[in-house]
Amino acid sequence: MKVKSKASKVFIILGILSAAFTLFPMYIMVVNSFKGRAEIFTDTIGLPKSLDFSYYISAIEKMQFLKALSNSLLVTIISIVLIILLTSMSAWAIVRSNSKLSNFILYTFIATMLVPFQSVMIPLMQYMSAWEIKAINFSMIDTYYGLIFMYIGFGSSLSIFLYHGFIKAFPRSLEEAAMIDGCNKFQVFWRIVFPNLKPITVTVAILNVIWIWNDYLLPSLVLRSPKLRTIPLSTFYFFGEFTIQWNLAMAGLVLTIIPIIIFYLFSQKYIIKGVMAGAVK
Repeated sequence: MKVKSKASKVFIILGILSAAFTLFPMYIMVVNSFKGRAEIFTDTIGLPKSLDFSYYISAIEKMQFLKALSNSLLVTIISIVLIILLTSMSAWAIVRSNSKLSNFILYTFIATMLVPFQSVMIPLMQYMSAWEIKAINFSMIDTYYGLIFMYIGFGSSLSIFLYHGFIKAFPRSLEEAAMIDGCNKFQVFWRIVFPNLKPITVTVAILNVIWIWNDYLLPSLVLRSPKLRTIPLSTFYFFGEFTIQWNLAMAGLVLTIIPIIIFYLFSQKYIIKGVMAGAVK
């Protein structure tokens, strides 16, 4: 019993230290968002002398926060909805086909998860730049739909992998019973299968929302017009070539993470539940 109690205390201490180490950068960001430039450089770690929200007001104005917020919401919501719809159907088709071809497709998706984005971003931009039809003003570069299209492609591998593990445990007898009752495959999926995928669907949504909302690299390559900038691109406005407005940058970063933290707090219980259900089943 003593050995177990000592081991539990060690794990608790390690957990506290790990949490403190992880949350320390967030602490630095929050406290410095209320400080002036002089106070930041003289006392970076200490608490601010006063809660001055003027830096938040300036950050909102300079980064055009409301416009950037609407851009991020538009791109994120449409991307997540399409990823969920397309990957859930794809994973179901792969599981139910259960052939060598379907297994090959699944392993191909899994293999693409190992390819770093940095290794394909230059040829990707060159290839996407060729997708342009001036007659109808169609272009994959500097457009929302171009960015969303790429997010769907990069987000599909992990989503199909998660859905595949969950759907494998779904009883096929329910689908067969529905087909006997007169449902076609489309109706079987949307009326029987998809409603039972809620835990893994929420997990897929959360993981992709966190990734897409915080992504800077892909939007920086695709979006060129200031009016199309997402929140991460607008926040980078404070990091100039010769000077960095640290207080405004910290305030902008706090504003950036608030929506995603709220979303995560409301949905966090589904993450472990969905991932574990898909992995175990």
